[in-house]
Amino acid sequence: MQPHSLLPGSTLRQARRLFLEQGELPAGLIDERLARSWRRSLGAGLSPVGRAPEAPRLSAPQLGQALERQRELVAHAQPVMEYLYAQVRDSQSMVILASGRGLLVSVMGDPDFLTKAERVALAPGASWLEQHRGTNAIGTSLAEAAPVEIHGAEHFLERNGFLTCAAAPILDPAGQLLGVLDISGDQRSRHPHTLGLVRTAAQMIENRLLISRYRRGTLLHLHPLAEGIGTVAAGIAAISEDGWIVGANRAALALLGLAAADLGATPVSRVLDVRPEELLDWGRKRPARPRLANLQRGGRLFVQVEAEAAPVGVAVPAPPRKDALSALDTGDSRVKAVIDKARRVLAKPIPLLLHGESGVGKEVFAQAIHASGPRRDKPFVAVDCSALPGNLIEAELFGYASGAFTGARREGSPGRIREADGGTLLLDEIGDMPLDMQCRLLRVLQERQVTPLGGRAVAVDFALICATHRNLRTEVEAGRFRSDLYYRLNGLTLILPPLRERGDLAALMAKLLAETAPGRDLALAPEVARAFADYAWPGNLRQLANALRTAGALLDAEEEFIDWHHLPDDLAEELQRTRRQQPCRQEGEQPENLKALSCSAIARALEAAMGNVSEAARRLGISRNTLYRKLKGL
Repeated sequence: MQPHSLLPGSTLRQARRLFLEQGELPAGLIDERLARSWRRSLGAGLSPVGRAPEAPRLSAPQLGQALERQRELVAHAQPVMEYLYAQVRDSQSMVILASGRGLLVSVMGDPDFLTKAERVALAPGASWLEQHRGTNAIGTSLAEAAPVEIHGAEHFLERNGFLTCAAAPILDPAGQLLGVLDISGDQRSRHPHTLGLVRTAAQMIENRLLISRYRRGTLLHLHPLAEGIGTVAAGIAAISEDGWIVGANRAALALLGLAAADLGATPVSRVLDVRPEELLDWGRKRPARPRLANLQRGGRLFVQVEAEAAPVGVAVPAPPRKDALSALDTGDSRVKAVIDKARRVLAKPIPLLLHGESGVGKEVFAQAIHASGPRRDKPFVAVDCSALPGNLIEAELFGYASGAFTGARREGSPGRIREADGGTLLLDEIGDMPLDMQCRLLRVLQERQVTPLGGRAVAVDFALICATHRNLRTEVEAGRFRSDLYYRLNGLTLILPPLRERGDLAALMAKLLAETAPGRDLALAPEVARAFADYAWPGNLRQLANALRTAGALLDAEEEFIDWHHLPDDLAEELQRTRRQQPCRQEGEQPENLKALSCSAIARALEAAMGNVSEAARRLGISRNTLYRKLKGL
């Protein structure tokens, strides 16, 4: 594994034998990153020899959907991959792009080697996470969040030992892990400069993503030398209209002394001794040239400001209206795509169906659609179909005439549908609506009139948005949802991603903190920010917003950083437990407990072999006598 010199074959064989038979690795025998990866592979229950472990492999339709989700990454990586492949052509190699979840999404390489690679599932649609393929450059780069090289027998699975692989992570403009770029080839053709080539190519992709995403904004190009501006080594930072650093490549973060968690939460004036208006003025002057700027922490950088400007003699178009939908765009490509689709049908009579887990913000998104459309001055009526009692849902939705039933109000009730007349009706958790009410709702949608209990039909006009966390197709197949109503509601389906899959966590937190404490410059303590980034957020945006709101309330007036003691106790405990379970990523941290990992692997192997010691030993890649010795020592 790089960066380190290759191990002699005898040393590597000795290390594997000690590790697999005795569960021990003397300090300094092999690189610590490689040792950590072997431990993780063993802890995942993998056997280094024997049959290939079962691992996820997407079908062609599933791969197509995955490629659509990774469209931005693939589009910007493709030309860089072509350049990279031109450097290694005819060397029994291939260039691979993988997602942040280890899924191979694009490959190009020498045809004969591609055929050989497919035998070990090194092809689009396959997962190369460590837990599925053991130590390998793609999975280990993701686990370590660092560039790595895995050569020959350093692979945990012996069947992958014919490979030499070098991989580097790709970060999005918010500093989140987006994917991995890899060169894999025959281990006999290893070249010492391959890892450096991959790292440079990954930086090129990161720069392309950053410039593309903020091409209509203000970009700062940074370097200690004026001649370094415009090179791959230059820092690039994106600045918002009000002077906040909202995106940056790794070089810019290092030059400015920032971490990824600081993006969206740091004004440019905190790191550079230059006012935002002055920077914008530099960008308006043509030709733009590098200028010296003082760092607040000491030192100086050359800064070249790139701001979009209109051609001479052409009127500058009015900036896009800052509506409610644009306020939800905090940098995630999937959310932006959903917003763009919603914006195209704002004035059209097309019903919208919002899908997403609980807490992802379906009602907030629906309100933003209403507030951004032509009905914004009319009512927005939200009905939670899962919260209405079965005996009241009909009267609540459709209304009733005076005296329609015992207990009815004397003046009657128009019902929620009629209250939305002229505006927008949101039927939240539509998947929980009873079947008999589904039939009545379908009639309302077809006839565009509603009949209250005990009354006459009344014409209604509203834009319809439905939301659900259920898979309505599955509900239809199970007979719990009417197929005719499903196809009436499904004019345009929009899927809101869960928080754990979004790449704009830092920007989201900055926005929520600004809303929580207006006028205060709040930020997360570094350890808390890292824990937030590693956490899965099962409650999604709702959980994150509640956590930050509570933390803001617990801050003293003079405090600026949210630390562990400001968080709700249950969340702090969960975050710290999650961090303890995360793979070790720091060189100086203590290694995991080998004996515990070994015991766990043995237990899983015996369970899979239904108690057959010989079969369990084969799965573990050790002799039966070695397994018996280990069992006696437990």
